[in-house]
Amino acid sequence: MARIKPQALLQQSKKKKAPSRISGTTILFCGLIVVLALFFLYSTYTNRSIRSSIQRSNTDSELELQDDHVVDLRKSDIPGYAIFTTSKGPVTVELFKDSSPEIVDKFIELCQKEHFKGMHFLRVIKHYVIQAGNTDNLGNTEDWTVKGKHHGQLHASLKHEAFMVGTSKGKRDDKEFDLFITTAPIPDLSEKLVVFGRVVKGEDVVQEIEEVDTDEHYQPKSQIGIINASLKQV
Repeated sequence: MARIKPQALLQQSKKKKAPSRISGTTILFCGLIVVLALFFLYSTYTNRSIRSSIQRSNTDSELELQDDHVVDLRKSDIPGYAIFTTSKGPVTVELFKDSSPEIVDKFIELCQKEHFKGMHFLRVIKHYVIQAGNTDNLGNTEDWTVKGKHHGQLHASLKHEAFMVGTSKGKRDDKEFDLFITTAPIPDLSEKLVVFGRVVKGEDVVQEIEEVDTDEHYQPKSQIGIINASLKQV
């Protein structure tokens, strides 16, 4: 077997290829792939965050709508009308649930306790007001009902309509919750009464009560009273 000379071996080693270097195109391509991968991960994270935020927002909106619905249901549960059956006939009163909620709640509670059952009309002032209440509370409102009648005739600008229903202002217990029904516009009515309703049916009955004979203190000569008081939704 022939031996290869050292010079030939040197020439063969020179002919062997040196390790190839990574080209700039390859580096650029790999970098682009890394950038795309990072962008994809970022987009996925962002979309999930947005979706989660939208879901939370929708959940909060649903809860708010549910709360509003519950409030509306509670309001709808409150009776909107009261019917007074008087010795002259029935009178239907629309209750102002929104403008006088506390007084309406108290009125409803007293109706359910039959507070107004058997209550008498204590004072009847023609073309002014009729009052029903407890005889023990008769003196508390005498000044404004009697003096106010003459005072009201001097005012040209009337702020309130007839057939408004209210109770006297001030702290009171259950026995002192009286009723007033105006039979004519009264100036500055809100200074004297807390208005919580108005007569929507039975105005003729109110006018018939207004026409009864009274003494010099505007007290009816014959008893007129509320036989019963009931509540209804609509």
